[in-house]
Amino acid sequence: MATKKKESGSAGTQTSDPSTNGKSNPDLDRELLRSMLLQRRFEERCAEAYALGKIGGFCHLYIGQEAVSTGTLSILRPDDYVITTYRDHGQALARGMSPRNVMAELFGRADGVVRGKGGSMHLFDRNVNFLGGHGIVGAHVPLATGVGFAIKYRGGDQVCICFMGESVVNTGAFHEALNMAGLWKLPVVYVIENNRYGMGTALERASAIHDIYERGASYNMPRAQCDGQDVFAVREATQEAVDRARRDQIPTLLEVRTYRFMGHSMSDAVSGTYRTKAELDEYMKRDPIMLLRMHMLEHGELTDEELQRLDAELKALVQDAWDFADKSPEPPLESLYEDVYVDTTSDSTNQAIAAD
Repeated sequence: MATKKKESGSAGTQTSDPSTNGKSNPDLDRELLRSMLLQRRFEERCAEAYALGKIGGFCHLYIGQEAVSTGTLSILRPDDYVITTYRDHGQALARGMSPRNVMAELFGRADGVVRGKGGSMHLFDRNVNFLGGHGIVGAHVPLATGVGFAIKYRGGDQVCICFMGESVVNTGAFHEALNMAGLWKLPVVYVIENNRYGMGTALERASAIHDIYERGASYNMPRAQCDGQDVFAVREATQEAVDRARRDQIPTLLEVRTYRFMGHSMSDAVSGTYRTKAELDEYMKRDPIMLLRMHMLEHGELTDEELQRLDAELKALVQDAWDFADKSPEPPLESLYEDVYVDTTSDSTNQAIAAD
């Protein structure tokens, strides 16, 4: 199957205008900017809440990668599916989950999206087909493949987007799941968010293949690579993959080259010892929000005053989410025994067998 490669920009590229193929859509651009800026302001407050002890456990921030979630999920229909790993706050917001209920979940409160039982790494909302953040590296990739199988089995035309970090490609679950998807022709788009570091290990020290989208060749799967700091490039690559999955039920492996501006988690909040400040500064020259903002300013789609109003609005929205979460009650102790098992058809089946 032919390989289509979209070269990603290198760190520090002085390009201010993301790829738009000469087209401009002010309304869409505003929606994209709003989504990305909401994620940024939300994550900044999450860092503050974690430092104050309001968020416990692990907390992995999405700052720097907002163009990936926004560009990818802006292509989907409401009935499509999303499944992801533990760096899930930004994707949850981009999919349309309530900032109030997401923040309440991070605070471990009863009004959280999973009643305070999941926390930062396990956001879930069936109302928007967000099938969870998953904490075990690579374990969710077979689940996404199963979703693709279910779509095909039922004769639907939905698509499943599966986000993962680049370190997932070295796990057995990744290869087993992609082999099945390639063999059975399942409508899944596997999105590798290549932010260069699996925890503190650089990609070059962990993978024999640096262009990791090429791993799709092993499963006769269409594959591509795009610039994850350019929201338009992400949308273009995602649109092609989603169209292919929806029309022909063929999976795609998409490597999106991005960079996290924070550490792996709040345990190494900035850079730790595995990357230099100079490297971080160079990558921050291509902040995805800055690139989109400059594009909009240069094309007369946004004024500085409008940007300030939008920023103030989103800061107030995130403050409202904080206040809501702070006032939400703690889950009652007896809730520990709830949701341990899920209602299935087993009871009705057993009753039918007994009746016979």
